[in-house]
Amino acid sequence: MSGLGGDGETPPRLKVCEIEFAAIDFESAGTEPGRTDEPVQISIVLMKNGEVGTAFTSYLKPSRPVTWAAKAVHGISDEKLMDAPRLIDLWPDVKRMLEGRWVVAHGAATEKRFLRVFPIHRFGPWVDTLTLTRSIFPSLESFALADAISALGLVDCAELKRPGFRWHDALCDATASLVLLRHLIASAGLAEAPAEMINLPRASR
Repeated sequence: MSGLGGDGETPPRLKVCEIEFAAIDFESAGTEPGRTDEPVQISIVLMKNGEVGTAFTSYLKPSRPVTWAAKAVHGISDEKLMDAPRLIDLWPDVKRMLEGRWVVAHGAATEKRFLRVFPIHRFGPWVDTLTLTRSIFPSLESFALADAISALGLVDCAELKRPGFRWHDALCDATASLVLLRHLIASAGLAEAPAEMINLPRASR
């Protein structure tokens, strides 16, 4: 009978604190007139029980050069991408990291768009930390990831103090989005709430 456990009882609802999260971030080749933007770096970082853990990261080979403006932001040159795989080639890794987990991104539209290279992947549910931050801390002056991390006093978190951390690196930004998510869950008192409440924080406060 659908929705019942093996003993005939309804299984307990998943709590926010029990969700396995996978944060994803892309860096891109940049926009140009008449050309579709393409990813040049992907990173996926896992978090369970508030512990940021396993990560996957790779450069990606686009079909066109990186724009000057994009390179100025993330520092990824065409030379770094010469031997990189295409995103489609990384399907086994992406599936392994995202499947069965709640997918996290800060401003998820870009990540969702780039993942369309995998038709009908059905990853999710999604948690957009940009939307969640706006809901829980509406008075912040800026909701950009780095600005939110700074304004909320999270810059000294151990995960962000690791050697080589820098903004606009996919691995670092994905990690930062999980640090932010962890803080948002604690601040809104969402840990023991039903899992679906993570996208409705106002209802739990």
